[in-house]
Amino acid sequence: LADAGITVVLSGIQMPRMNSLIERWVQTCRRELLDRTLIWNQRHLLHALHKYGQFYNAHRPHQGIANARPLHPLPTPINEPDKLSRLDIHRHDHLGGTLHEYQHAA
Repeated sequence: LADAGITVVLSGIQMPRMNSLIERWVQTCRRELLDRTLIWNQRHLLHALHKYGQFYNAHRPHQGIANARPLHPLPTPINEPDKLSRLDIHRHDHLGGTLHEYQHAA
C-alpha cells in the first residue's frame, strides 16, 4: 500500500464494534447515494457526502425507539381519527431528488 501512496489508518483497540458501525454506514451511503449519483470530481463528492451526512443524522429514520432520528426527540403521536384520515404530507427533495424528506403540513 505504501508504494501506491496509500496510508493505513488503524482502528482503536478499545473499539471492537467500530468496524461494523462504519461498514453499515458506508453500505447505507453507497446504496442510498453513491449508486444513484454520477460524481464528477472530489469537490462534488465531498459536497454530496456532507449533504448525505446531514440527511442521515437529522431526518432519516433509524431502527430504534419508534424510528426516532438520532438528534431529535420522539415525535408526538397522532391519536385523533380526524387527523389520521386526512394527513397532508409534503415532500422536500435533497441533492437533486436523490434523497427525499417527508413532513406533515402545518
